[in-house]
Amino acid sequence: MIFGLTSGRRILTYPAVHPCEAIAPETLLISLIALTHNICSYKSKFIASNKRNALEAIRQIGVIRVFLEEEIQAALPGLPDSTVLSFSELHLAFQKLQYLLEDCTRDDARLWMLMNSERVANQFRVLIRAMATALDVLPLDGIHVAVEVKEQVELVMRQARRVRFEVDPEDKRVVEAVKKVLIGFEKRVDPDRSELKRVLDHVGIRRWSRCEKEVRFLESEIGFENLREVGLLSGLKGLLCYCRCVMLGTVDGLPGPRPEPSSRSELVSCLNLEDFRCPISLEIMTDPVTIGTGHSYDRSSIMKWFRAGKPICPKTGEKMKSMEVVPNLALKRLIQQYCNENGIPFGDSGRRNRDIGRSTVAGSLAAEGAMKMVAEFLCGGVGTGSNKAAYEIRLLSKTSIFNRSCLVEAGVVPHLLKLLASADSETQENAVAGLLNLSKHSKGKAVIVENGGVHLVVDVLKEGLKVEACQHAAGTLFYLASIDEYRILIGENPRAIPALRELIKNGSDRGKKNALVAIFGLLTHPANHRRVLAAGVVPLLFEILTSFDSEVLVTDSLAILATLAEKPEGAVAISRCKALDSIVGILNSSTSRVAKEFCVSLLLALCANGGHNVVALLVKSPSLMGCLYSQLSEGTSRASKRASALIKVLHEFHETRSSGPVTRVLPQERFVHVR
Repeated sequence: MIFGLTSGRRILTYPAVHPCEAIAPETLLISLIALTHNICSYKSKFIASNKRNALEAIRQIGVIRVFLEEEIQAALPGLPDSTVLSFSELHLAFQKLQYLLEDCTRDDARLWMLMNSERVANQFRVLIRAMATALDVLPLDGIHVAVEVKEQVELVMRQARRVRFEVDPEDKRVVEAVKKVLIGFEKRVDPDRSELKRVLDHVGIRRWSRCEKEVRFLESEIGFENLREVGLLSGLKGLLCYCRCVMLGTVDGLPGPRPEPSSRSELVSCLNLEDFRCPISLEIMTDPVTIGTGHSYDRSSIMKWFRAGKPICPKTGEKMKSMEVVPNLALKRLIQQYCNENGIPFGDSGRRNRDIGRSTVAGSLAAEGAMKMVAEFLCGGVGTGSNKAAYEIRLLSKTSIFNRSCLVEAGVVPHLLKLLASADSETQENAVAGLLNLSKHSKGKAVIVENGGVHLVVDVLKEGLKVEACQHAAGTLFYLASIDEYRILIGENPRAIPALRELIKNGSDRGKKNALVAIFGLLTHPANHRRVLAAGVVPLLFEILTSFDSEVLVTDSLAILATLAEKPEGAVAISRCKALDSIVGILNSSTSRVAKEFCVSLLLALCANGGHNVVALLVKSPSLMGCLYSQLSEGTSRASKRASALIKVLHEFHETRSSGPVTRVLPQERFVHVR
């Protein structure tokens, strides 16, 4: 039985379950009493909308609680069999009511619950009447209870059928006020501040931090709703962003920059892309589901597996008692967040996924109007040097392509560039973080460069007041380096690549990551190869390979080394580090297919540009051939082709060697040609 709340449950859903048929009446009664206690505990919590309905439901459950605790428990040994049916139906209704009350008292979904007042009121009505129906089955005449208690229960049953559970009149008035504001946003009409304050006061949003919580909730819901709901969610998000930026002047409760959504983001930073691949297809899961063994797979892959007549877990081989699958929403959101933060497309075959954050348009006309008005307001604020305005730009530009477009069009970039010279560390960090986000926008890149942004960003990279500012500067250079002419401009700045080297050496893991990807982007321009080698980056990359546990940093370092090795001078610099054993070791032990592919590419390039000495050393490696043959079947198509080419190089070297201690690595008949 499930007594607690379901993990990953979405708002206004009720995943209640019937108790099993064989459950003992005593066990069921204990669970029922526990549920009534939980329900009654919501009386002391803040209820922003449908308060009267919620309190009436709690009052009625309170009467039932007394009845169950004081009378039924005492009469339990002699209860008729039909009581189990009544208890079972009560249990189902109480579970759903607990879920509903949990939603009504959430501190991050108050505006959304208000806009769903009619639906919520109707749900209270349905659940309380379901309770009355369940009590009807209870044979009160066959139970020895006090007459007054019996009368109280019968009164509750009558009231449950009679009470209308209508939407509170004040809730209705505030809902209409919200709709009026949204219509105004569509027409680019500034809302009445007093009307907005009335809305915020009604739902208890009086602080910046609480408003920010509501915005985050709406963002999380947008990808899982139908088109009509997405429009409303987007409009409400726009309204709250307007309130947060324009009406709530002091940032409270969130020290420094907005943290990535707490524990989830910390978890994401500990994961890599390999953690999100389906064990069957080896592709990133778009609709992860969990089977009975507790392992997760992409829905399409596991269902195809089951349809093929394989009723076992692909990972454990355990025979499945049931082939039912459960959606893993928590994992899906982690994958979405990881992909969004790392610029990886997240394809979702499900019709409900509509990622407004990655769209070039707003989710509704109201959201579009609200964002354009907010962008104009913030442009004025950041022009006066406001740190809060820079902070709001940082937040808004992080979450949406459309937001970036509005902010760039409003003219915030030149003002942010001026703030890079601020003596206030928070202001400088917020400004460069905002520029990092805006540099992801094509026009944003151009405006940054046209206003001398490359030199200003490099200055922050080299001499930023906080390490966070330096790492944001490196990230900005990475995005600017996606344009060929900007790669040349960055490379020609004599401080840029040496500053990236220093960040690799002394920065945090995130700083190292940003510096590595920036250098990788710069290497697309041939002249930057020489500059990277001259800056002494190669030895630092091998330090990462040998001393860091982060698979992400190791993979990025391998990518740079593989690129540098494509030119003779790069291969020579890499060969001097005498780290072939480390590269082979990573190829042998890494769980990342991408890292393995870069290892193979790097070794092949070293053989091509480093001469016979490199090949001679590789032929002596006892584990290399096994790793390469594994790549033929397990690696990507590109890794397989490069592994085949490297195998051929090693075999040809062995066959043409007239003498020496090197023996045949593998029997010739096992050699595989891939065309």
